Amino acid sequence: MKLEALVEQFALNVAAQTEATWRSDARSANKHARKYGAAVDKLLAHGDAGRDALLVLLQHERMDVRVMAAAHLLRYRTAEAKAVLEEAAKGEGMIPFCAQQALKRWEDGTWALDRPDLRQEK
Repeated sequence: MKLEALVEQFALNVAAQTEATWRSDARSANKHARKYGAAVDKLLAHGDAGRDALLVLLQHERMDVRVMAAAHLLRYRTAEAKAVLEEAAKGEGMIPFCAQQALKRWEDGTWALDRPDLRQEK
């Protein structure tokens, strides 16, 4: 699969997960989380080229997509990713809370989204 298609798959499934969460549809939210997780794993498997492809999402129109992309790019593009997260964290609600938590985990040294071997299996 081309990198652009993986980026699109990531963005679409992040948005779908958010929508399902707002509907309190945990089953659908988890399904979409697995799908964007698989897309990001494939992107990261391409090394810097995959990470570079994900960078476009830091400018996405949806805050949830920007935040999730930024969270996955923290180690690779720290300044840009932190700027996105810090801006989102100023708001209120679920997505700003997620941005706040990503920044907190980054600062306390427990962030590990670019390490699939450390993610909890479902």
